[in-house]
Formats: sequence, C-alpha cells, structure tokens
Amino acid sequence: MWWCLRPLVGAAWQDARDMANLGGDVTDGAVWAIVLAGGTSRRFGDRPKQFERVGGVRMIDRTVAAARRTCDHVALVLPPGREWDGAGVDTLAAGGDHQSESLRAGLATLPACAEIAVVADPAHPLASDALFAAVIDAVRRGADGAVPVVPILEVLQRVHDGQVLDTVDKTGLVLTQSPHAFRVPVLRAVHADRPRPPENSSLLVARGHRVVTVPGEPGNLHVTTPAELAAVHGLTSSGVTDPALTAFTPAEGHIS
Repeated sequence: MWWCLRPLVGAAWQDARDMANLGGDVTDGAVWAIVLAGGTSRRFGDRPKQFERVGGVRMIDRTVAAARRTCDHVALVLPPGREWDGAGVDTLAAGGDHQSESLRAGLATLPACAEIAVVADPAHPLASDALFAAVIDAVRRGADGAVPVVPILEVLQRVHDGQVLDTVDKTGLVLTQSPHAFRVPVLRAVHADRPRPPENSSLLVARGHRVVTVPGEPGNLHVTTPAELAAVHGLTSSGVTDPALTAFTPAEGHIS
C-alpha cells in the first residue's frame, strides 16, 4: 500500500524493526489512529451519542479531526450500515457487538507497516492534540502502551442498594481517559485469541506488557449520558476548553 513506502537501508534496518516489534525499544514508525465510533450507546438513550454535537460540532468529527492532526493515518469504525459523511479517513470498518470486536475490526484495516495505534473514543470529544501527542511520544520512547490519567479528588465509596458500605482507599487509584496508544504488533498479539476485555491497557498488563501513564486533562470529560453531554457542551460554550478544529485538505488516499 502507498502508506507503507519507506526507504530501505538493508538488513540493519530490518533487524531494528524486528526489535521494535518486541516492545521496549524506541520506534519511529507510522502512527495510525483507530477512532472507535461503532457503538450503539445503550446508556445514552435512543440514538448513538457519537453523532451528538458539542459546541456545534459532532463528537465524532472532533475526534477524527484531532486524529488527523496528530497521526499519520486514520481508521474509522462506524456502526454497521452507517455511511460516513465527515472528513476524509484512510480506512473504514463496521463495529461489532462489543468494543473489543470494534477494535479488532479497525485493527484489521491497518497495514503491516503500522507501528503505533492511537485508540480514540468520540465519547472524549475534548481530548487535546497535546494529549494525543503525549501518549504517542510515550510509546515512541519504548512503552508498549500509554494512557492518560487524572487523580480521583472526590471521596470514593462502595455502595449497595443505596447504602454506603465503606470508603475506598484511593492510594494508587486514578481515572483513565482516552486516547490510548499502543504498539501495533503488541495490540495484534493480545487480541489474537479474540478476548473481550473491558479495556485494552489492562489486557496488555495481564499479558506481561508495559503500559505507562501520562497526565490527563480535567476538561477531557467522558460523555455517557445526556447530562454529561450538557456538561461538556457547557465547557465549550463558556470557552473554558475547546480544542481548536483546523481546516485541512484530505490527503491522497483518504476516504471522504
């Protein structure tokens, strides 16, 4: 494929690439974003939340735009049967009945030369370009995966049937945001037996890979319900936070 073309410098280059694929080594290969927008948003209501607007822009469009600005290529996963009517992307895939199936659908569209995958979720529509760059940089410097995290500032309690059972010690606990970044060979390997993990970084850790953290962003809220959508919209309306969307021309080979 055209996006795999790169200068060859003999056996030494291939040896270095093979080492990078094992994890733990610096890599400078192609970065692909996988935008996971294939969900049905059961907790949100009767419509897919990724197509809702924040500050006048659909959440999915915000995430695709950030991915295009920070990554070399973009793979987009949509709900089955949904046509794409946004800015150009490189590949399209239909999502499955679980987030892991949607990820594997997007991952399958990446070429063999892809080195880093940034898994981005439109449910975090205010993730900044700097946050995308931070997780990419952490993987480039040798981690198998990288996730943005923020501290838990409120009291954390365990409840049952509306009653408090106990207060949980927050030591070592954080909230993990999106986007995440992973070495593509590692991500392919841990998904080879088609697991259904709640998220990918814990899957990597469980299988012996190293996942590091980068500082998250207070304004990078997760939209799950209409109330959270209203809160995120309020942030953009007030000017507190709103990653700038820049104009760009679709690159050759992009699907528009």
